Amino acid sequence: MKITWLGHNCWLLDIDGTNVLVDPFLNDSPSAPIKADDVKCEVMLISHAHFDHIADAVSIAKRTGATVLTNFEIGNWLANLGVARDHAVGMNHGGGYDLPFGRVEYTIAHHSSSFPDGSYAGNPGGFVITGEGKRIYLACDTAAFLEMKLIGAPGLDLAVVPIGDLFTMGPAASLEAIKLLGPKKVLPCHYNTWPPIEQDTASWAESVKQHTNTEPVVLEPGGVLEL
Repeated sequence: MKITWLGHNCWLLDIDGTNVLVDPFLNDSPSAPIKADDVKCEVMLISHAHFDHIADAVSIAKRTGATVLTNFEIGNWLANLGVARDHAVGMNHGGGYDLPFGRVEYTIAHHSSSFPDGSYAGNPGGFVITGEGKRIYLACDTAAFLEMKLIGAPGLDLAVVPIGDLFTMGPAASLEAIKLLGPKKVLPCHYNTWPPIEQDTASWAESVKQHTNTEPVVLEPGGVLEL
């Protein structure tokens, strides 16, 4: 399994030959190493409807014909904007969806969610992905929450947690999240895109080593982690 960071909370996963794109924010992202037209994907995951997570979703979904997994409200919104309705899979917390490479489950997240026009966009979430004998958790935009203990209980090969502060948990709170989740490895996200969420990742990684049993991995945009 290969995980490529495309900046902010945009990720491209290669799971058993299937390209899974997470929270497509590329064309207007200051940190994205590629543009939306460069992405190839068969599956797309959208955690919530804020612009910095959904900006390129419609154009990529239409061009690629990808199956999009998201919450029910965003699924309907995509379909209303021309994404094939049978490709826009609306989910809700606790639900899962089977795919050729494995399974994706939609988890809770403590955040907000609204469409670019400010209208209601359902509940934000994160994702647990199972494939190639691995289990990974994408927390997406959230605070730390006690139910992370349940998410981590079956075992996690990797967790991806935000550390930017202001809009999500910051570095200190992320340590508590990592302790609850107990993953083998952890990647940070949702930081350094703009000045209000700038963070010192070297300091964060050292804190993870000192205070948890998890191995921190820090990527530059375009960097790849193989599990």
